[in-house]
Amino acid sequence: MAASCVALAALSLCLPLLLLVAWKRWRRGRAARHVAVVVLGDVGRSPRMQYHALSLAKRGFSVTLLGFCNSKPHEELLQSDRIQIVGLTELQRLTVGPHILQYGVKVVFQAVHLLWRLMCREPAAYIFLQNPPGLPAIAVCWFVGCLCGSKLVIDWHNYGYSIMGLVHGPSHPLVLLAKWYEKLCGRLSHLNLCVTNAMREDLAENWGIKAVTVYDKPASFFKETPLDLQHQLFMKLGRTYSAFRARPGPLDPATERSAFTEQDPRSGTVMHLHGRPALLVSSTSWTEFEQLILDGESLPSLVCVITGKGPLKEHYSRLLTQKRFQHIQVCTPWLEAEDYPLLLGSADLGVCLHKSSSGLDLPMKVVDMFGCCLPVCAVNFPCLHELVKHEENGLVFEDSEELAVQLQMLLSEFPDPAGKLSQFRVNLRESEQLRWDESWKQTVLPLLMDT
Repeated sequence: MAASCVALAALSLCLPLLLLVAWKRWRRGRAARHVAVVVLGDVGRSPRMQYHALSLAKRGFSVTLLGFCNSKPHEELLQSDRIQIVGLTELQRLTVGPHILQYGVKVVFQAVHLLWRLMCREPAAYIFLQNPPGLPAIAVCWFVGCLCGSKLVIDWHNYGYSIMGLVHGPSHPLVLLAKWYEKLCGRLSHLNLCVTNAMREDLAENWGIKAVTVYDKPASFFKETPLDLQHQLFMKLGRTYSAFRARPGPLDPATERSAFTEQDPRSGTVMHLHGRPALLVSSTSWTEFEQLILDGESLPSLVCVITGKGPLKEHYSRLLTQKRFQHIQVCTPWLEAEDYPLLLGSADLGVCLHKSSSGLDLPMKVVDMFGCCLPVCAVNFPCLHELVKHEENGLVFEDSEELAVQLQMLLSEFPDPAGKLSQFRVNLRESEQLRWDESWKQTVLPLLMDT
């Protein structure tokens, strides 16, 4: 009797799932032009997956984009009638119990929640999954693919275990478990994409995974910003951040002026201010540069805009305010998604301190900067040469001292159009960079058509 009750209970639990699977199999023929794009992260801060969704939609696919909705995605994504964004619930970290238990609860919750969300959607011909984070998403998406006949496409941005290793150390049991899981489940996909040739070779040699390199490329909205739009952006930011406001001095009341530009009240023409500061987009401090100016070097003042979010942002903001720079203003603005490309297209130089946890991925920020023809100084790591060409589209440095020397060299002639900084910008303009959608059409779309 007890055995019969157990069997009946098991059947009652399995029957709804079996019926759902049968229904999805029946509807599969209607799903040939539907794709699920999954990221166990903030959709608004996952530009590559947004670009995948947009490219798929432009090719006639209907797209369901699943992820956390913590920040606003790009407007083009929101306006597309072929893309539906489905929010995933982000479980906040528990405050009780050992860390391994907290992590285990989070993984189980994410697995069940993602499984439910995917099974309740229209069946997809493909499931595009960002990795990392791949735990537990790879296994869940593979399982859903088995049930519904979907093909799993993993887009390898990095290795999740290598990021965990930065926190726990490479030999921590959790890191070793994550590496084993990633290596095992990564082989379950139908297609694999990756961001560099170095990663493609590593996946083949050490993981037994054949991948296709799909380089990050700037979207069409990353471009040089016209001077009138620069002025509008600076005036808008100046209402909140003093670094963008005009310096005190004699001023025609009818003239609209920012720290970098002014607009003629009669003609409406916008011009750069004579003696304007250099605008840098960065994530570093500028003590060495400040000292060079104090020592009498002929260098412009700097407005350094630090973009991005992070748990240590407030800490470093407080440290920077304590420096009391005389010739450098540091600003950490909150930017709307549409204003970020405008800012990059208005800047004079970018600085990148990205160091890959695996040594196999490239900084997306530099890709966006190059799309705006913005020269870059970038800290060196093994595969950076696949993106930054030293002395061609920017400079590569090893430490802060070398960066200070490069800044002195680049800005000593600012804003001379014959200077090296201007030449880097000319090189970027002449390179005729391929944009994301065109690159995607050449590399990813044929893979989907073949399968």
